[in-house]
Amino acid sequence: MDTEKLYDRDAFLKEFDAVVTDCRPSKGDTYLVTLDRTAFYPEGGGQPADRGDLGGAAVLDVQERDGLVLHTCDRSLTVGASVHGAIDWSRRFDHMQQHSGEHIVSGMLCAAFSCDNVGFHMGADVVTIDYNAPMTWEQVLEVEARANRYIWENHPFRAYYPAPEELAAIPYRSKKAPEELAAIPYRSKKALEGPVRITEFPGADCCACCGTHVAASGQVGLVKFLSCQKLREGVRLELLCGGRAMDYLSRAWDQSRLIGQALSVKPLAAFPAVQRLEGQLRESRERCAALEEQSFRQLAERYQNAGNVLLVQPDLEPDSVRRLCDAVSGTCGGRCAVFAGSDGGYRWAVIHPGQDLRPLIRDMNQALHSRGGGRDGFAQGSAACTADEIQAFFRERP
Repeated sequence: MDTEKLYDRDAFLKEFDAVVTDCRPSKGDTYLVTLDRTAFYPEGGGQPADRGDLGGAAVLDVQERDGLVLHTCDRSLTVGASVHGAIDWSRRFDHMQQHSGEHIVSGMLCAAFSCDNVGFHMGADVVTIDYNAPMTWEQVLEVEARANRYIWENHPFRAYYPAPEELAAIPYRSKKAPEELAAIPYRSKKALEGPVRITEFPGADCCACCGTHVAASGQVGLVKFLSCQKLREGVRLELLCGGRAMDYLSRAWDQSRLIGQALSVKPLAAFPAVQRLEGQLRESRERCAALEEQSFRQLAERYQNAGNVLLVQPDLEPDSVRRLCDAVSGTCGGRCAVFAGSDGGYRWAVIHPGQDLRPLIRDMNQALHSRGGGRDGFAQGSAACTADEIQAFFRERP
């Protein structure tokens, strides 16, 4: 006998009473429990399963198999006993907001771009949706604005099982519909066997769906797209709805406020202030690079015809280490080795034009706890050693 699905009739049912019809051991000290009826939603249609309490047992997962809803519990329950169930409502309502918001935006996007929703995943942090048509970020944001207006107008939600003859006339869509099916005013439609549950946000979406949804669009609160990435011939969008969107925007605002405080500007002026700071930083780097070049030329002149040279310097960027080594090697007439950093961590470069550096680098890597290599008279890397160890190593290789 199939489990009576209370969530199908009333998505807002938080608690219920039922009779245990079966309980059997499962994996990892858990038990699979079936009931004569349940308000726990099983994973399906891209929506995760409910969690909660069932007769004092924690419900860890819920799946549907052959008409039976299987509750994975952390302890056994007595077959034939009456039990009280309570779902984790904050988790369920979050899923209702995400799922309903996805319906609204997908209905609008698929109508606007004559495409299908070919993938839907409700993650713990973000909802991802795949569409089989290209669209730009600006176009996505236009639909976001329309969807939020629709949400705030508080349109009623409807879920029902139409008769076969009525179903044939309804332009409903099915998730993951084949691409070859023609788009219709809502989204693509494919044949489904058995009773079909139609869920509808009038004027926005009409869909065959088994999930749980809000009672009216206003309960979604708001929708916010986070990204639009090219995916095969279409796009993948990241979406937040309801409480998730509000939390995200609150954190983003707080971050802008802190950035504004650091830059002594208002939060909404933070980006132009960062751009100005980037320009100042770029100019400072250019001045530093010019001063480095001048310093490197002076060092190179100091080591004119000096033969092999070892330089142990304060910390430098990797490119600066290479440029200093290149400058000095051009005047010294021998091998130049530059180590920049402090005890425990150095960046290094070695240049000896026309020479095979592999034996030297092999010995150096072992003696100085170094990693690196190269060819054609040039090598670079890093070393976890001290200045004294560097000096000692090169004294043995004049």
